[in-house]
Amino acid sequence: MDSGKVRSFEGLIAWQKARAFTKEIYLATRRAAFARDAALTWQMQRAAVSVMSNIAEGFERGGRAEFHKFLVIAKGSAGELLAQLIVARDVGHINDADYKRLRRDAEEVGRVIGGLRASVARQRDRDNEKD
Repeated sequence: MDSGKVRSFEGLIAWQKARAFTKEIYLATRRAAFARDAALTWQMQRAAVSVMSNIAEGFERGGRAEFHKFLVIAKGSAGELLAQLIVARDVGHINDADYKRLRRDAEEVGRVIGGLRASVARQRDRDNEKD
């Protein structure tokens, strides 16, 4: 993006938080309660990986418009995970304490992505005004 700023997607706080959250999702879905629900396990892991992957892909595309587009997708996947956490709690795959912790973490990832998305949108809009 800009020289002097973050040089790789791994330096983005949003990506770092998404990575940590993905690990939490993998650990939670490996527990015995999830063992019989391969579909939900797969879907949650897939959504978690999608969050961090879309942040990375958007960053690597190099343009602000593309980055913004992929941040929108990443935020959507974070929302998808929130819904899946509710299902996991409702069917007894996770207890209330784990649900609350994972939900709080998912919301934090979404907030950070949302902030980054807004910042990228402002930069994109400023760039467009110059043209």
